[in-house]
Amino acid sequence: MALPTYHYRCKNCGYDFTMYQSFEDDPVTVCPTCHEPQVRKVFSAVPIEFKGHGFYHTDSAGSSK
Repeated sequence: MALPTYHYRCKNCGYDFTMYQSFEDDPVTVCPTCHEPQVRKVFSAVPIEFKGHGFYHTDSAGSSK
């Protein structure tokens, strides 16, 4: 089973790290480098990719009457 990947950053020392965690796991709050409770999740945009031909013509094009 693949686990979700979460990106964290420490507000105290700036350490960036990634953790594989289950949805049931508690978020990381203590920095593994400086041991301060200043860790926060980093949220970023999820890339999307449209594959195949005809996306524009079949889904987004205006009607040609």
